[in-house]
Amino acid sequence: MLDYVYPLYRPPSEAKSLIFQVTLGCSFNVCSYCNMYRTKEYVERSWDEIKIEIDLASKHMQDTNRIFLADGDALNLPTDRMIQILDYINQKFPKLERISCYAMPKNILEKSFDDLKKIRDAGLTMFYIGIESGSDKILKKITKGATSQTIIKACQKAKDAGYTISCMIILGLGGKTYTKEHIDETAKVLSITAPDYVGTLTLHLEEGIRDEFLTKFKEPFELIDDADALIELENLVSKMNPKSPVIFRANHGSNAYPIGGTFPEDKEAILEKISYLKEHPELCRPIGFRGF
Repeated sequence: MLDYVYPLYRPPSEAKSLIFQVTLGCSFNVCSYCNMYRTKEYVERSWDEIKIEIDLASKHMQDTNRIFLADGDALNLPTDRMIQILDYINQKFPKLERISCYAMPKNILEKSFDDLKKIRDAGLTMFYIGIESGSDKILKKITKGATSQTIIKACQKAKDAGYTISCMIILGLGGKTYTKEHIDETAKVLSITAPDYVGTLTLHLEEGIRDEFLTKFKEPFELIDDADALIELENLVSKMNPKSPVIFRANHGSNAYPIGGTFPEDKEAILEKISYLKEHPELCRPIGFRGF
């Protein structure tokens, strides 16, 4: 029904959400591990385009209760435009419960705290933030455009402004060489930030991005396998000690096995399950598992 400009991405938990592309592409778009928006130029869509799509969708989807603002950089919009969009969405969808979007650490830090509050009050309540790694060395190698400290500051700023935050990290992002540093530093960042949700993916280098990733890494890179991923996951879980409850999920289709729980009460149960899977590798990648 809506005239999407593909490719179109959304988090797994937004599978049933209505999506409005308020921006196209990503304003940064040089992270070496990500090719989601390499075929697009970054564009901030006009109000007229966005309004037409909201009007069209509202005529046919009045029961919508979740909306995701795409593409990868919606928060890069000027605050006034974002509030205009949010106000209109709330007028048109009376049963709405949540509006969310991806948010890069730099987007959050570039907004004033007052602007973040205004946007939150207008109805955008959840950010999906790619942490990827807590290691400054790895973040530099993958051209993330962030450091561990800017990630921590951005997450804290978002939480202080009242947002729910869901953070992603990527197992294997340091390869076999930097596996310890990657997990140790990532566990520190997650313990400090204590996101409402944490999801893990496992690194998969598609052909279109593989050479760039390896070139920017600037040293031999050996991908981890499922056994290594389980070890990284075990170490991450064992070293995470967040100051408030965190819903943890390793259920993306890239992972060896769907695992989840809530910190701190499920921590030991998660570790027991990982330990069991390490002893029974034949159970990994169950048939039909897609993580969605």
